[in-house]
Amino acid sequence: MKYKCIIFDCDGVLVDSELITAKVLVAMGKDLGLHIDLDFVVGEFLGKSLNDIMQYLDVLTKGGLPPDFESEYRKKTFKAFKNELKPIEGVRSVIESLEIPFCVASSGPLEKIRANLATTGLIDKFENRMFSCYEIQSWKPNPDIFLHAAKHMGFRPEECAVIEDSSVGIRAALAGGFDVFVYSKNSHDYPVGVQETFVFQDMSELKSLLSQSL
Repeated sequence: MKYKCIIFDCDGVLVDSELITAKVLVAMGKDLGLHIDLDFVVGEFLGKSLNDIMQYLDVLTKGGLPPDFESEYRKKTFKAFKNELKPIEGVRSVIESLEIPFCVASSGPLEKIRANLATTGLIDKFENRMFSCYEIQSWKPNPDIFLHAAKHMGFRPEECAVIEDSSVGIRAALAGGFDVFVYSKNSHDYPVGVQETFVFQDMSELKSLLSQSL
């Protein structure tokens, strides 16, 4: 068995949250007088930490972000997630087919991970196996979150497969010595080091890829 543990990213891999988040950022940007659209937000911010996004927006606004930007962003996204959030199509079947340990490692705060998995009905699959960059104060593309998750699950990087969709997450996993399976809805470019056969566009493909590798 090549892999003994599967590490899932959360946003865009387990839960279909990224378009919802992008819409909130576009609306908040417009309130600040910024002319940003969905394509810009997805292209520039996909997979990045909120701290990095806020630093970027802070420069764009020139006058600086309002002090309550983060709290307002959290409030608006949590409300939108509660009304609109769904699991990624087919991911429940993948999870239920796994016969080895698995966990989630995300850039978001632990309370956000927990809330999103609860809203999408996946929380029972990941109890006590949720790891957040906020816990270790290190964000992707640093590999620390995946190394942290692997260590707590009791496995070495080479024994784990990471499931990611963002460039920063992919780079983080590769830097940590993990094999990375890339969920790429639009076949966008992915960092050097990813095996082409590990790129998939439908969760049913991941199920097949993992069954061949396990």
